[in-house]
Parts: sequence; C-alpha cells; structure tokens
Amino acid sequence: MTFIDNKSAFEAAQKLFTGGINSPVRAFKSVGGTPPFIDRGEGGLVFDIEGNGYIDFVQSWGALILGHARAEVIDAVIKTAKKGLSFGAPTLLESELAELILSVYGFLDKLRFVSSGTEAVMTAIRLARGVTGRDKIVKFKGCYHGHSDSLLVEAGSGAATFGAPSSLGVPNDFAKHTLLAEYNDVAGVRRLFDEHSDIAAIVIEPIAGNMGLVCADEEFLRALRDLCDRNGALLIFDEVMSGFRASLRGACGFTDVLPDIVTFGKVIGGGLPVAALGAKKEIMDALSPIGKVYQAGTLSGNPVATTAGIAALKILIGTPDLYETLENRAKRLTGALASAAESAGAALQIEYRGSMFGFFFNKKPVSNFAQALQSDTARFARFHGAMLKRGVYLAPSQFETGFISLATSDDMIKTTIAAAQEAMRETV
Repeated sequence: MTFIDNKSAFEAAQKLFTGGINSPVRAFKSVGGTPPFIDRGEGGLVFDIEGNGYIDFVQSWGALILGHARAEVIDAVIKTAKKGLSFGAPTLLESELAELILSVYGFLDKLRFVSSGTEAVMTAIRLARGVTGRDKIVKFKGCYHGHSDSLLVEAGSGAATFGAPSSLGVPNDFAKHTLLAEYNDVAGVRRLFDEHSDIAAIVIEPIAGNMGLVCADEEFLRALRDLCDRNGALLIFDEVMSGFRASLRGACGFTDVLPDIVTFGKVIGGGLPVAALGAKKEIMDALSPIGKVYQAGTLSGNPVATTAGIAALKILIGTPDLYETLENRAKRLTGALASAAESAGAALQIEYRGSMFGFFFNKKPVSNFAQALQSDTARFARFHGAMLKRGVYLAPSQFETGFISLATSDDMIKTTIAAAQEAMRETV
C-alpha cells in the first residue's frame, strides 16, 4: 500500500484550506498521519487516489446506510438532476420525502427541511425558545449538536453550571443561556430546573455519537420527559445521526419516551445534504410564514437531495428486516473486537445500537463524557493507524462512532476481525 500521492495531495490542500480540510476531524490530528484522499466508493469500500482500497466504517459519517453508490439512489439522482438542480421553489419531491419520514415517526405532524444537521438543531432550539418564551436550554457534555453559537459550549470540571464558550468567536452572552449537565445524570438536570425557571428545552442525543457511542439510559430519558412536562419545557431529540440508522425509528425504536421535537439528517438525504426538524402541528406552526419564528434556506428541500433521500428511505421502509441483518453484523464485529482486545491484554469497552458501534480503550464502562475522556487515546491512535494500513478505514477519533452499511458484507466483517486481531497485538 503506497501513500505518496495522498501525502502530496494533503500538502497541496493545506495551501488552499485551513488545515488542508473542510471539516476538522478529517485532518487526522487526533490519530496522526495523513488522511487518505478518497477517489470513489463502491458498496462497503472506498478507494483513495492511489488505488488503495479500504473497508469503510465511516460511510460518510453514517449517512450511507445502504453503502456507497447504491444503484437505486444514483439512478434516481441522475434522472432528477437532468430536470434541473435547484429552483428555490416548492416541488412534489419535498412532500414525498416528508410523507415517508412522517409515516415512520407517526407522533410527528409536520416537518421543515434544511440542508444540514447544524441548521436543524439550531432551528429546533429557536423554535423551542419561541414557543415557550424562554431563553435557556439544557445540553449535555459530550453531545454535539452542530456548530451554532448556542450549542458550542462546555462546562467546567465541577457540577453542571453555566456554559463557557468552547470556541473563539462565541460571545459569553450567548453561552450563558446554555446550561450544561452530565449525560445519564438525572440529579444534575433536576438541580438545573430547581435553579432556573426560564428553561425552554432540553436537547439530547438519545444515542450519543460524538463522545464515542454512548446510549442514554431509559430511566434517564423518562426523567427528562417528566422534568420537561412539569416545568413547561420542550424535549428535543437530536436524531441527526441515529434517525433511520440505529433502527427504522432511530432512537425511538429503543425507548418509549417521545420527544416534542426531533431533528434528522444524514440518512434522510441518502448521501446528499438534507436535514429536517419535526414536531406536532401546534409547535411547527410557530415557524414562519405562519408563526413568528423565522427560518429560511435557499437550498432547503432541493430536488436532487430529496430524491436521494426518497430512494434510500423507500428501500429502508420497504425492507425493515435489513436492520436485523445490520445489527447482527455489528454484534459479530464488536464481540470479536472485545475478544481480540482481551487476548492482547487491552482494556476495551464496547457498545452498539443497530448498525452503530463504538469502542473505548478504557478500563471502566463509559456512560458519560467525563468517563470517555479517561480513555487511552494514544492507544486508539496506534490502533487506528494499524487498521488503516491493513485496509480498514475507521473514524479518525476515539470520540466518534463507527457505522456498518448494508453493503458491508460478512466477508468484510471477517477481514476486519482478522485485521483487528493483528492490530491489537501490534499496538500493545
């Protein structure tokens, strides 16, 4: 496996883009080395500009649940693109995609399409504030909801308190309206409601994928629902990553707790930029042009992107048993990773939800961000590099989630397991 052209491409890109990339994690800062520059994807594989092939467990950060270049999706996109790429006007395709989403998430009445997960959650927060007439929101350490100002905050080392900006350029006046709590800690959230009477909403990834894969306890979610109901706040599920991914109903396939607002992204675009938020009619009608909460987007619901989403969701909804196949592969892979780690004497914590999986080089179970931060990130970096040179492409961060696609074959899982056994021994 050669890497000369990839290195040259990265050097050239650094003259054009800050850090040589257009989204930070792609720079491989936390794992070291040079990121491969991808030329094409085929099913469960990606190939870089030097022809090196990799079993892909990133899958466009979860969007490609059917795998790369799925024929039905590509054919539909080409057919629609020939009619025009974007009109900035209503199309029937928007309605068709919305009907598919609402047919699965039956407790939602209406949607609003946007172009990114960041926009979806940003709009959901604005909507919650508009509906409740309150300013503050509760978010959880380690949950990523996009890079809008109100959500780019972190807490100190003590109990949950007012957020402080975790990015330059975020005014303290914005950050002070975001209250931080520890994931899976009911007591901490209760304290925030005791101390603040102006909380508009709780926003949570019920299946967190940006501190590594960490799942919310059912008791925890029930408590959040109860706190919102008793205090007049709204509960927002950020399903940008998990929607139609962890199961057909995303996190809602694993819990009986129903949120007031749900945000979607990734899978609903079939690989193209589509995201959405949805809620009951009474909440959604607070958005313009009916209500006074403003939101707009030139490319929102554009025909090419919605076509890709329609093609993907038709397959997922039409063959719901495929989720069992995906989960079985995830179970097989994570079980083998655990065995390989044990044989190599490595402490490893493993989790999976449907086709999503994550692992921490950590001696103790991980249920929140503070515990995730105790992981051996140096060992993860060595393991990542050892897997990459064996043709397995994992997310380049200890704090990201892995994804299995329908095109990730049993043979690919077998090859990955063999590579992991070698990589675990090599990186002791």
